[in-house]
Amino acid sequence: MPTKKIAGKFNLMDVGVGLYLLSAFVFFIITLPSVLLDIFLCFNMAIAFAILFNTLFCKEVLDMSYYPTILLFTTIFRISLNVSSTKLILTTGEPGNVVSTFGQFVGGNDLIVGSIVFIILIIIQFVVINKGSERVSEVTARFTLDAMPGKQMAIDADLNTGAIDDREAKRRRDKIQEESSFFGSMDGAVKYVKGDATASLIITGVNIIGGLIMGMTRQGMSVAEAAQKYTILTIGDGLVGAIPSLLISLATGILVTKGAKEADFGPTIFKQIFSSTKVMAFSGAVIAFLGIATPLNPVIFVTMGALFIVGGRVMAGQIEEQQIENEVSQEEESAEEIRKPENVTSLLNVDPIELEFGYGIIPLADVNQGGDLLDRVVMIRRQVALELGTVVPIIRLRDNIQLNPNQYIIKIKGVQVADGEILFDHYMAMNPGYVEEEITGIPTFEPSFHLPAIWITEGQRERAEAVGYTVVDPPSIIATHLTEVIRGHISELLTRQDVQNLINNLKESNPSVVEELMPKLLGLGEVQKVLQNLLSESVSIRDLLTIFETLADYAPSTRDTDVLTEYCRQALKRAISAKFFGGAESTSVITLDPKNEKEIMDSVKQTEQGAYLTLAPDRTKAIMEATGKQIKKLEDMGRNAIIITSPIVRIYFKKLTRDYYPDLIVISYNEVESNVELQSIGIITA
Repeated sequence: MPTKKIAGKFNLMDVGVGLYLLSAFVFFIITLPSVLLDIFLCFNMAIAFAILFNTLFCKEVLDMSYYPTILLFTTIFRISLNVSSTKLILTTGEPGNVVSTFGQFVGGNDLIVGSIVFIILIIIQFVVINKGSERVSEVTARFTLDAMPGKQMAIDADLNTGAIDDREAKRRRDKIQEESSFFGSMDGAVKYVKGDATASLIITGVNIIGGLIMGMTRQGMSVAEAAQKYTILTIGDGLVGAIPSLLISLATGILVTKGAKEADFGPTIFKQIFSSTKVMAFSGAVIAFLGIATPLNPVIFVTMGALFIVGGRVMAGQIEEQQIENEVSQEEESAEEIRKPENVTSLLNVDPIELEFGYGIIPLADVNQGGDLLDRVVMIRRQVALELGTVVPIIRLRDNIQLNPNQYIIKIKGVQVADGEILFDHYMAMNPGYVEEEITGIPTFEPSFHLPAIWITEGQRERAEAVGYTVVDPPSIIATHLTEVIRGHISELLTRQDVQNLINNLKESNPSVVEELMPKLLGLGEVQKVLQNLLSESVSIRDLLTIFETLADYAPSTRDTDVLTEYCRQALKRAISAKFFGGAESTSVITLDPKNEKEIMDSVKQTEQGAYLTLAPDRTKAIMEATGKQIKKLEDMGRNAIIITSPIVRIYFKKLTRDYYPDLIVISYNEVESNVELQSIGIITA
């Protein structure tokens, strides 16, 4: 069984990091024996080399995401060792083997040579490496932060087109956040390295002065003797600290200039420098010419030039062979992939929503050509989520050469449910009924609501808007059509997994109601059915808490999902009234004759699988004809058709009319707020 990590429990690596940092503070306080100092100086140098080679061979900067913290730890540890070695130099004059060796061997056992070598190292670190790393860190941090919105939009676009899935999108978003945090931290962390170089120079100067004073006052040395002994030891101490510091500075420079490319560092650099035959040939020819035409050593320069020319030809041959091998391997992999029997499995996946379009509409979806269809798709998902309280599945955008150039189709679960056709360089103008004068154009129908419209050119747009036409551009036409299709099919797009995700979100803030309802009273499928019933009539499920509390209240008495849906609708009457009646003082509606209500209820048969109607076909036809007449009366008045019934009959009357009038709004009296005034303009009687 997998084991959980107990909070507060440290492993050996936690202890090691803690001791490493703690030891730095201990070194500031106590004086280390020379043998221990040698061990820690050696360890410090080994850590510096390990960091250097890690930055050299890591494939991307986030492999060293803790580098700013590492930089801080190593800096304080190195300075603490400088303090300990300073104590030994000034008190005993015997700082150990490492410091003495660096002063005598690396510094040439000479005051002037050692000083020059130390100063050169500090100049290289401070002026060259640190200065460049600091500037690169600042620029990289700024550009990384500036590029974040664009990268986020690119991820959303790839997600909507189906190029990546939700998991990959999350991984990329997390990576962007980590990169921005890393480069933001590096912008400040580089200052540690810069300060370390400055501190080394100051500490060395102070040590030289202190050594002269100690030698002359405590040990009776002359100025020359004190300078010779203590200055060489101090230079050795400075070199012992400067070399690891230089390695860390070099590692910092490599990391901040490396970028975020996921590639092997060594081979990439080698190819970029030596892979061009032309460059190698020119470079070799120039070097050889210098050896022949100038007093420079001809053996060295001509040999080196020949090596460059020959090496370039050999490299070109290897690259060509590698390219051929890569092409062959790619062809073999493609063929092998086709031959795999499991490759058919991927063809069985069905996208919930697809938008396919002809090649003439591609510019609308191509960001590089100024198209914003992808952005509109993102907004559609957000709009529906806010309006109906459910997450719309990923909308796949694909071009289809089998379609007409200006045609598009919308598929739900792989089946076409709607289509339309646009003119790319035209606008659609619709007459709202009060235009001052008509304009000429190409007759058509608006695809979402099938209203009459005309196509007009760019030059006619201002004129059309001036006389009262509603003018819409092609991307808006497609987006509106797609939105209406999604609204009409959102109930069947709500899967059990979607419901589980909604429940998980609710459980974080209201665990009690979820635990009471599920799985004791209702199963996941039954909750899904209730939510689908609400969405099928455009009732928002965003107030999931109210829905669950209502289900918890009534589920002990009935598990009929249709009845539970009615109870939920009544609990959501404020939202229903606001949606269908708005802020109007009075609303014109149609009512259902009580006799017909009783007739419908008498025809309801209850079974274990649910209730169904057994109304005679001739009676159904008569009621529907009467309903159609009343609906037409409201539509002629420019009003939405809303029918008010008693609570007990509402759901069955809605089922009866669904096949005849799918968009008809049927509401019970219990779903209307008390402050809403209803005005009946007709009664359905048959």
